Amino acid sequence: QVQLVESGGGLVQPGGALRLSCLVSGLDLFSINAMGWYRQAPGKQREPVASTTISGGTAYGDSVKGRFTISRDNAKKTVYLQMNSLKPEDTAVYYCKALYGPYAYWGQGTQVTVSS
Repeated sequence: QVQLVESGGGLVQPGGALRLSCLVSGLDLFSINAMGWYRQAPGKQREPVASTTISGGTAYGDSVKGRFTISRDNAKKTVYLQMNSLKPEDTAVYYCKALYGPYAYWGQGTQVTVSS
């Protein structure tokens, strides 16, 4: 059974940092085509934040470029999202996604709230 479990969310002040983790079970990271982070704020559509491919390429949404970094540890079967210089508009539920062939798997999400 494939499972993605996010962790690391929480409440942080503007300008602060958080690191999200996505632990993958049931799949080998080496066999996953791409891993990504998405977010959904209240009343808004889910949007892509960052992604990394099996070849090591990365991509970022315009609003997070230069502030967020996606990385992966294949041995730990974990994908990370380092978020720096957080802004109130980064407040959302953050989801991890894995693409494995024609299949897409999602985690349950972790809440990130940026507020003073």
